[in-house]
Amino acid sequence: GEQEVQTAGMVKPSCLVKPVSVTRIAGRYLAHQEGLPKLPVPPLQQTCERYLAALTPIVDPEELNHTRKLLEEFQKPGGVGERLQKGLEQRGKKMENWLSDWWLQTAYLDYRMPVVVHSSPGVVLPRMEFSDRQGQMRYAAKLIAGVLDFKSMIDNETLPVEYLGGKPLCMNQYYQVLSSCRIPGTKRDTVVNYTLDKRPPTHITVVHNFQFFVLDVYNSDGTPLTVDQIYIQLEKIWNSSLQTNKEPIGILTSNHRNSWGKAYDNLIKDKTNQESVRAIQKSIFTVCLDAPMPHASDDMYRTRAGVQMLHGGGSRWNSGNRWFDKTLQFIIGEDGTCGLIYEHAPAEGPPIVSLIDHVVEYMKKSEMVRTPMVPLRMPQKLHFNITPEIKMDIEEAKQNMNIMVHDLDMKVSVFSHFGKDFPKSQKMSPDAFIQMALQLAYYRIHKRCCPTYESASLRMFRLGRTDTIRSMSIDSDKFVKAMDDPKVALLDKAVKAHRAYADMAIRGQAIDRHLLGLKLQAIEDLAALPEIFMDTSYAVALHFNLSTSQVPAKTNCVMCFGPVVSDGYGVCYNPMDTHINFAVSAFNSCQHTNAARLAQALEDALLDIKTLLEQTPKAKL
Repeated sequence: GEQEVQTAGMVKPSCLVKPVSVTRIAGRYLAHQEGLPKLPVPPLQQTCERYLAALTPIVDPEELNHTRKLLEEFQKPGGVGERLQKGLEQRGKKMENWLSDWWLQTAYLDYRMPVVVHSSPGVVLPRMEFSDRQGQMRYAAKLIAGVLDFKSMIDNETLPVEYLGGKPLCMNQYYQVLSSCRIPGTKRDTVVNYTLDKRPPTHITVVHNFQFFVLDVYNSDGTPLTVDQIYIQLEKIWNSSLQTNKEPIGILTSNHRNSWGKAYDNLIKDKTNQESVRAIQKSIFTVCLDAPMPHASDDMYRTRAGVQMLHGGGSRWNSGNRWFDKTLQFIIGEDGTCGLIYEHAPAEGPPIVSLIDHVVEYMKKSEMVRTPMVPLRMPQKLHFNITPEIKMDIEEAKQNMNIMVHDLDMKVSVFSHFGKDFPKSQKMSPDAFIQMALQLAYYRIHKRCCPTYESASLRMFRLGRTDTIRSMSIDSDKFVKAMDDPKVALLDKAVKAHRAYADMAIRGQAIDRHLLGLKLQAIEDLAALPEIFMDTSYAVALHFNLSTSQVPAKTNCVMCFGPVVSDGYGVCYNPMDTHINFAVSAFNSCQHTNAARLAQALEDALLDIKTLLEQTPKAKL
C-alpha cells in the first residue's frame, strides 16, 4: 500500500523491535534529539502565494483583490515583511525551535476559555463489562500497572523512536505527559513538570466520589507495586470514600481560566489546601473512579461515553470527579465506561494514543498475581478546608459547567462499511479520502465551503508540535461543487492536492504557523501591526468552522474534542482497517450546526464517493 500521510502527528508505531537491553543508555534520548533538524522558516514569497490560494475559495473577489494588494505592499523589497522574516530567521538560529514557546503560549496558556470542551480532548476506550465494583477495581489496577510499565520505558530511554515517511520523529512530548500539570493564572497559565525533580514523584492521585487520594505506586526499593497490591490499595480508597455528599472541589478546574486563577490564589492561601493541590499537581497521573451514568441504549452508548470523557456529564454526575488541569486523567466508570481526558498544553494526541496502545496490550497479558502480603500504608486522603468564599466559587463553577454540558452537541459513531482498506485499494491516501468526504458532507448541509483545519505533525523537527493542513482548497471546492455531476478526475485531483498540502505541512512548509510567527514578531518589533493582520480576509481564514484531526490507533478507540468557533464543528476520526470511528461535536446554541446531521452526511458522502469510484472504469484516470 502507499505510505499514508499521518496527520495529527499520528505515526504508525515504529517497526523497530523494542531494544532488548533495558539498561539506561546514557543520554540516548538526547543524542536522538540532537540529530533532528530544526524547524525551518518558510520563504516569505511562498507563504504569501499559498495564503492567497487558500483564500481564493473562501473570500469574495473584491476582498481577495484587497488582500492581494496588501500582500504586495507587505513583500516590497526593504519593507515590513522582509524585516519580520529576517527577525524570524534570527530567532530560528538562536532557539531550538522558533515556534514552540510561542505556540504553547498563544494556543494554550494565554487562551482563557475553560479547558473543558474548548481545549482538552477525551478518548473513549472499548466498553468493559464490569458486573461489580471489583471488576472496576481490577481493571483500574491493571491499567495503572500498564501506565507504570510505559513510564519505565520513558525513564530508561528505551521508547522505540517513531518514524514518519522514513524520518525519525521528536520524542519530547513523551517526556511531558507524566508528572505534569497546568496551573491557572489570572492572565495566563503555566505548566509544571516534576519529571526531572531531584526526587521525582512516586504517587498517583485517585479520585472517587469527589474525594482525592494519594496512592504510592512504588516500593521503597523503587520497584512498582504489582497489580494485586494496587488492587488492595484501591479497595481501601473505595471503602474510605463512600459518602457522596462531599464538595466537588475538582469542578473549580473547569471554570473560565481567569475565574479559576482568582479562586486558585484564594484556595491555596490555606496551608492544607496548598499541600493537597500540590500533591495532585505532582502526581504521575490521575485515576477517576466514576459513578455509573444514566443508562443509554446501545447506539447512543458511544456518544454518551464521549461526553463523559469530555466533561463528566455535569455537576450531578461526574464533572466534579476530575482535576481538569492534570495532564493525564484515566476515567473508569462503575458501569464499564472507560477512557481518558488530557490537558492539551504539553502534548498532541499521538503520544497519548501510543501510551494507550501500550497499556491496552499490557492489560491483555497482565494477570492478577497473588503477591506475598506485605502490609501497605493506607493511601492518604487529601483534605480541603472550604470557606464560604470557596463554596461560592464551587457553585459558580457548577453552574458554568452545567451550561457547557447543555450546550455541547455530540455524536460518536462507527462507519462500518469500509475503513482504510477501500481508499488503499484505489491507491488513495485514506486521510485525504476522509477529508474530501467531510468537505462534501459540509457542503451538502451548509451549501458553502468553509475554512477547515486539520492538524499536521511537525515532529520531524526538534520540539515540533503541529501546523495546519487547510483541507478546503481550490481543488476540493471544485470537486464538491461537481459531485452531483460527478467527475472522478476532480476527486483524484482534490485528493492529490490534499496529499501534497499534508506533505508540505509535515516538512514545515505550511502557512499558518509562519503567518502567526510573522504576526508575533511584529508585536515584538514594531509599533503597529502590519495591515495584512488587520484585514478581514485574515479573520475569515482563521475562523475554522471545521476543526479536524486524524488520530489513528491500534486500539479500537476514538478521540473527541469540541469545536473551536461558536458556529463550527469538531471532527476527530480513527481509521481502522475495515471501519472508521469518528466523533463529531457542535454547540446547541448555534441553530445552523447539528452534530448528528453532519455525522450522517459524512457517512453518506463516504459511500457516495465509493460508488463514484466503483462506477468509473480505472482507465479513465
